[in-house]
Amino acid sequence: MKSVRACYVFPVTTDDEGPQQFAQQRWQRTPDSTEVILLRHGASQPFVPGEPFPLVDGQGNPPLSAVGIEQAEASAARLSREPITALYATNMQRTQQTLAPLSEFLGIEVAIERDLREIALGEWEGGLLRQKAAENHPIYQQMLREQRWDVIPGAETNDEFATRCMDALDQIVQRHPGELVLCGVHGGVIGSVLSQIAQSKPFAFGGADNCSISQIIWTEGDWIIRRFNDSSHLFEHLHHG
Repeated sequence: MKSVRACYVFPVTTDDEGPQQFAQQRWQRTPDSTEVILLRHGASQPFVPGEPFPLVDGQGNPPLSAVGIEQAEASAARLSREPITALYATNMQRTQQTLAPLSEFLGIEVAIERDLREIALGEWEGGLLRQKAAENHPIYQQMLREQRWDVIPGAETNDEFATRCMDALDQIVQRHPGELVLCGVHGGVIGSVLSQIAQSKPFAFGGADNCSISQIIWTEGDWIIRRFNDSSHLFEHLHHG
């Protein structure tokens, strides 16, 4: 079985008249590990039936709403003090708009990683998924029950989606050993990536809030999860239902 070095540090303190003491400390990554923050984009424009979102490479490409812009600014204010060395967004404008204020704060140009784009939804592209979900359409019910995107006609399969997302992240960490990198991504990407790492049910990490922070670490040839759906910069309370 593969051995993974722990990323915990337990400093030893001694007392002239007492035993050694091993205090608990905050977790920290090893110097050669790469830390990746997954920032979900801010809220995008509402879908209006009969008025599909514009498409980019065949996928819905709505801009941020006014709320989404505020969320992007709030996330930038929180993350601007972090030692981030690289920023990545997808080819969809909502992730690029979300990272714009943080890019300005940090003085780092945003690179585009197309393979971290959202799940391709086939016949339900352009915002139609939102309407079908609100209507509790039978195919939407089946999708949740079976935890498979491709019950939607023409949609990407779970495996296709997971493979391209994990491959993209693998390439990013190879370019940034020992660094802290931020990727502006989509809710489906966060759910797929974390379920792959945790080896959980496909939709176990669904429902990440807009502009929430998730955190993963590449260390010793393996991924670990440090954080999911941290939205304390957006909401005062843990429960906001």
